[in-house]
Amino acid sequence: MDGVRAAVEGHIGDGVHGAAWLVDRAGAVATGSAGSSGPDALFRISSVTKPVIAALAMTLVDDGTLVLDDPVDHLLPELAERRVLRTPDAPLNDTVPADRPITVRDVLEFRLGLGMDFAGQFPGTVLGALVDRGLAVGPPAPQHGPGPDEWMRVVGGVPLSVQPGTQWLYNTGAQVLGVLVARATGQSLPDLLASRVTRPLGMRDTGFHVPADQLGRLGPVWMGDQVYDQPEGQWSRPGAFPDAAGGLVSTVADLHAFATGLRDGALLPPEALTLLVAPAVGPHDPDGVEGWGLGLGVTVADRPDGRHAGSYGWDGGLGATWWTDPVTDTIAILLTTDAWTSPQPTPVFVDFWTAAFSAGAAPSDAP
Repeated sequence: MDGVRAAVEGHIGDGVHGAAWLVDRAGAVATGSAGSSGPDALFRISSVTKPVIAALAMTLVDDGTLVLDDPVDHLLPELAERRVLRTPDAPLNDTVPADRPITVRDVLEFRLGLGMDFAGQFPGTVLGALVDRGLAVGPPAPQHGPGPDEWMRVVGGVPLSVQPGTQWLYNTGAQVLGVLVARATGQSLPDLLASRVTRPLGMRDTGFHVPADQLGRLGPVWMGDQVYDQPEGQWSRPGAFPDAAGGLVSTVADLHAFATGLRDGALLPPEALTLLVAPAVGPHDPDGVEGWGLGLGVTVADRPDGRHAGSYGWDGGLGATWWTDPVTDTIAILLTTDAWTSPQPTPVFVDFWTAAFSAGAAPSDAP
């Protein structure tokens, strides 16, 4: 697929140090790599972690371990009997009772009342309080912060920003989801992910840290002209808190296995996949540029770069993207060593999406 190759290679040395990509159109697969990254390179996939853990959660919904409209109080007592800021910018001690309990669905839809407000409608009063109490808010930082139980204790010590179910707020819901699914099964999140997702799908390189003998496959990740993390850095050993919002490392091959597992029913039955990717929130437009929405922990979109309505996936701020377009039966994955420098996608991603989803694109033999 020369157009995709040119789209990626054209940015090497101009904001991108290394990249690997894969495009699958109706089962015809082409892959490539460029710059400092080889085809089997490991990447920090940041927020592309979110749909992986959401799909894991849906396996628990499918088997009855979790019920979407059940309160989470019995599994997450730290979130029971919540107080809510009287107004989103009120001080922490100006609260009212929550109108109702937080449900499993609220957590998956990022409407539990906690998180980042991309629209800028109110300041981060609650998130600021969490930072003051030692929790990381921002780029993934696996070696920062406490384990899941202490993390939940801290989160339970602040009020909600808004009433449950009323507003989409970013990121924190995914972190809470990781604790929820672990407690629902009595397993750690890494063990649960392995048993339910990565081992069954053959995703041998996906996890919350990189084993010592594989660190040579993990390059640095860059933020502009500064290195954010070195191979021997934060992902070189397990962290105390397996971050379901942004903590995974993976490869293009593993994410392809995940995407095909969803598409072909190996991970979820069709009715569970329909629930996962049906727009439940939105179209939400936090940046005022692109319309998009949220299913149950998976982004759904109709964008002007060739993807059709009903496309689903996620983008990761440390330089990752995966999207599936069911209309053209196309899966497109690009992983890079370079973080986005603004909420808007960096040019290599726009060019990659346009080439991968263009009507005339058709994979050729892998190089």
